[in-house]
Amino acid sequence: MENYIEYHNVEKHYKDTTVLDNISFNIKKGEIFVLVGPSGSGKTTLLKMFNRLIEPSSGEILFKGKNVKDYNLRSLRENTGYVLQSASLFPNLTVGENITVALEQRHDISKKERLHRQQIVLKGVDLDPKLYLNRFPSELSGGEAQRVGIARALVGGPEIVLMDEPFSALDPIVRKQLQDLVLNLQKQFKKTIMFVTHDMQEAIRMGNKIAVVHQGNLEQVGMPREILQHPATDFVKNFFADSRVNQKLDLESLLKSELGVDPKFYPKTETLPHYHVDTIKDLVKGCADHPESLFIAQTNFGDFLIEPKRVWKFLLKKVADNA
Repeated sequence: MENYIEYHNVEKHYKDTTVLDNISFNIKKGEIFVLVGPSGSGKTTLLKMFNRLIEPSSGEILFKGKNVKDYNLRSLRENTGYVLQSASLFPNLTVGENITVALEQRHDISKKERLHRQQIVLKGVDLDPKLYLNRFPSELSGGEAQRVGIARALVGGPEIVLMDEPFSALDPIVRKQLQDLVLNLQKQFKKTIMFVTHDMQEAIRMGNKIAVVHQGNLEQVGMPREILQHPATDFVKNFFADSRVNQKLDLESLLKSELGVDPKFYPKTETLPHYHVDTIKDLVKGCADHPESLFIAQTNFGDFLIEPKRVWKFLLKKVADNA
């Protein structure tokens, strides 16, 4: 698969301060690419460089092989959805009007079509248009407002969606609900998403690929499992360790980061046993039924190749660490 977005030797300087130092990475089409690191590390600066809210001091950013500076700026931004930490809804506009406010200036989209799109995207973020279309932002909860923000980012049919710490202000239950929503939307519409967070567990849960940023430097880029098992620097090792101190045995996080392997990397997986796995208990049962052979765990967030010996080793270590 060809690179969809490419950052080449990107730097940002403000007078004598280096904000980003020689950053390079690639993003494939349809990936959720997560930029993770502490506050002030340069994550949001990298994100905003794609739609040129911030210009790099040097280096280049390519989209489909073409420098973003060579695109018409308005067209580039119309093709880029943007979700902020706060929904940033206009208080004097209804939910429907907020969703399509950016489409008002597009002469190719009629008022009737805007209304139709409002209804479609509200359903997509699990809000009933009949109940929410004519509400005002003051009548929404924090989670509902952020759903509207996601709907607004998707209504123009963008190829790229930028998400800047979109769930950090929400309580854990609502946060997980919206994480699930974005994962389902991405699975359905195959959008390419750049996602910023300071939460490593969120990065593991959301990302197909993760870039760890610290003090303007790119510490490591890789799949969640690669970074967890083979941290490239002491910072990455310690950052993950700190994030995992209180980590619960969450099935999705475990399969994505520790125990599951994407079946596409292995031949003839169709000949292996397949189990529906909804809980860690189901996973353990599958391992007990086939202690010496590989099997496929089918979950509501994807299929994973499981090696039972790896699962037992992980669980035994978990027990020993908590003894």
